[in-house]
Amino acid sequence: MNIKLVRPTIELKSEALDYRQEHFDNNELIINGSELFDKINSYEEWLEKVNNNSKIETVDPNWVLTDTFFAIREEDNKIIGIIDLRHTLNEFLKDFGNSGYSVRPSERKKGYATEMLRLLIKYAKEIGLTELHLSVERDNTPSIKTIVKNGGKIEKSFAFEGKLADIYLIRL
Repeated sequence: MNIKLVRPTIELKSEALDYRQEHFDNNELIINGSELFDKINSYEEWLEKVNNNSKIETVDPNWVLTDTFFAIREEDNKIIGIIDLRHTLNEFLKDFGNSGYSVRPSERKKGYATEMLRLLIKYAKEIGLTELHLSVERDNTPSIKTIVKNGGKIEKSFAFEGKLADIYLIRL
């Protein structure tokens, strides 16, 4: 499985919008790990926000330093998924964790999410993080498997919008 994590660029606009549309066409209006890519009107505005939030000098004061990556399959340069890494957790994010991710509906159940998280863990180690916290609703079995395959252990449980969820800890 050859995928790479790549920061969003203007050159990826068409492929990125196609990726987003596939989620929408599958009645998925929330794209986890996308830094609100599912809510934008303009790819360029989203790209500016993503770039600003990746630098300490320009991060939104209501947000945290965040790296956002597309997962791109190397053989055909297709965007397979999106994943983000929040360097710290503020009060709002404490129950959401350091990372969110999504895989394009037509590419699920092929191990991409597990590989995306593995690559993100490698990157997190490189920038000096020592642990990641990831939240997942209990009925999201594929994501739970992804986290556990990458060394996640349940840290605590909580309820969010009437659903039970768990926070997993991955020590780096």
